[in-house]
Amino acid sequence: QVQLVESGGGLVQPGGSLRLSCAASGSIFSIYAMGWYRQAPGKQRELVAVITSGGNTNYADSGKGRFTISRDNAKNTVYLQMNSLKSEDTAVYYCNAVEVLTLKHYWGQGTQVTVSS
Repeated sequence: QVQLVESGGGLVQPGGSLRLSCAASGSIFSIYAMGWYRQAPGKQRELVAVITSGGNTNYADSGKGRFTISRDNAKNTVYLQMNSLKSEDTAVYYCNAVEVLTLKHYWGQGTQVTVSS
């Protein structure tokens, strides 16, 4: 089992920045990839960014050039640095981890990001 705890959400003005953190615990040796998804009201959950255990990254087009995903293996933590935020980035952001053998997904509880003036 893997437990994920997010932090760092909040209210920010358009053009501002936020950094989300996701701390993993439990069977972290079994994790293949970690990432961030988001879900806006009335919309489906969508991928934001993902990083594999080898450090490879992938981003949704909506965040390319603005968002950066990184990981600190010593702290078992993944970060999402979000710059130049737009109102359409408003959503609940969820941390996700994928288990290497089973491809089982684990989810955090979510953290609200609101971009508004």
